[in-house]
Amino acid sequence: MTLPLGIDFEFRKLIMDVHVSSDKIKYCYQCSRCTDNCPVAAVANPFYENIFDPRLIVLGTLLGYKDVVMALAGTKSAIVPWGCTVCDTCDEVCPQGIEVTEIIALAKNITTGAGLAPDNVVAQTQAVFENGKAIPSQPAIERRREQLGLPAVAAPDVNEVQTLLKAIGVDKKL
Repeated sequence: MTLPLGIDFEFRKLIMDVHVSSDKIKYCYQCSRCTDNCPVAAVANPFYENIFDPRLIVLGTLLGYKDVVMALAGTKSAIVPWGCTVCDTCDEVCPQGIEVTEIIALAKNITTGAGLAPDNVVAQTQAVFENGKAIPSQPAIERRREQLGLPAVAAPDVNEVQTLLKAIGVDKKL
């Protein structure tokens, strides 16, 4: 895939604002310690067309290459930046103290806003919106809990969950 590499200064500013309390992000020297220690990168990269590489996400966003980050997110086989499980390992091992997971979360939000979230993420969000929780109650699980003498799981207040999600605009993105 060939993309024009235009710099999007607004995109770059959004990334820089994540580190508003410091200028540490400017000092990322691409040592790759974040990727070397990432449990997702270790298992995902040999099997997917597009790799999950925290270092490349930081570099692409730091340089303002929004088109590259968006194109990777929009590819059907991509797990970029969606492979991140927010384990914070990259944050802990970064010698510059860069909050890599915050940058990846922002990249996820931007790609979601552009309608490029993976289908499974959209489906899971829809389930939370409709049921108040990620996995709807299952009769088999309820029977098993009863057999084991466990209390019933309280049903969430779906209206409250929907009110909260509507307040942040989730309903418009679904």
